[in-house]
Amino acid sequence: MTSMKDRMLAGELYRAEGPELLADLDLAARRTEAFNRSSAADPEARLAALRELLGSVGEDTWIRPPFHCDYGWNTHLGPRGFVNFNAVFLDVAPITIGADVQIGPNVQLLTATHPVDPEPRRQKWEAAQPITLGDNVWLGGGVIVLAGVTIGDNTVVGAGAVVTRDLPANIVAVGNPARVVRAID
Repeated sequence: MTSMKDRMLAGELYRAEGPELLADLDLAARRTEAFNRSSAADPEARLAALRELLGSVGEDTWIRPPFHCDYGWNTHLGPRGFVNFNAVFLDVAPITIGADVQIGPNVQLLTATHPVDPEPRRQKWEAAQPITLGDNVWLGGGVIVLAGVTIGDNTVVGAGAVVTRDLPANIVAVGNPARVVRAID
């Protein structure tokens, strides 16, 4: 029998239950709490806590607490990035962030999805699709990126935008849903 974790990792419908997933959620909660409690006076310990929490953290990348995630091991940050206060990364599926990415405060990267049909949703089935941010992306404050979205290199997403579809490289997008307003020369 396939475990719920195996189903989750395969991108299938699953329930956030079972010993493997519950243990992973608990471990991530404890590691997130340790990172969020870490002292600004000890940046090396704070970075160590972040590296323990996340799947990978590139050189010279920083997250300002508080930060929240589901699993941690499913989030990968490239080098020289910055994530501001109150980020929420629902990393049920992989979140892959390129080099030199800037993420404003209160940004949400939400890989988790739920069935539209009410009966499976009532039965607590869910799924997830990965999120990928290319190199040198800038997400303004309060941006929400939904499951399955890829944002191309050098793209800027204006504050408060909700990104529901892939965005190409070298553009500026704003609004809800986010729409391209101009190219970046």
